[in-house]
Amino acid sequence: MNKSLRQRAVLEAVGQEPVANQEDLQRALRKRGFKVTQATLSRDIRDLGLIKTAAGYALPQGEASASVALPPVKRLVREFVLEARPAQNLLVVKTIIGSAQPVAAALDEQEWEEVVGTIAGDDAILIVCPDKDAAKKVAARIEEMLG
Repeated sequence: MNKSLRQRAVLEAVGQEPVANQEDLQRALRKRGFKVTQATLSRDIRDLGLIKTAAGYALPQGEASASVALPPVKRLVREFVLEARPAQNLLVVKTIIGSAQPVAAALDEQEWEEVVGTIAGDDAILIVCPDKDAAKKVAARIEEMLG
């Protein structure tokens, strides 16, 4: 797993649940499919500028969210997507465990006109399209990225 995806997972963990210490953060990352050492975690905390408060780790004051650049969508799809299946105006994209959210975020950044919205779980993304033809177009784009 690459650094950008791992750091995005760190930001998600800190933003979604109380993270009192590095052990809690390590546990939260493991749930998201990332196995990291304490040294790697310390570097990520430093790189992201997280601060330690009485309640645990937090983003620096004044920042609602830190942004970590995602790798190109084509690379994420090629590395983490297993298949894309249209179902009427919907598209179900299966990913490896722990990868659906970053892949969905990268797909969202594409702002394809055929996509109404996405919902990501742990290993699946639901893409909502306005009709069957749009879903087929999006599926074809994703299949093309898969090579």
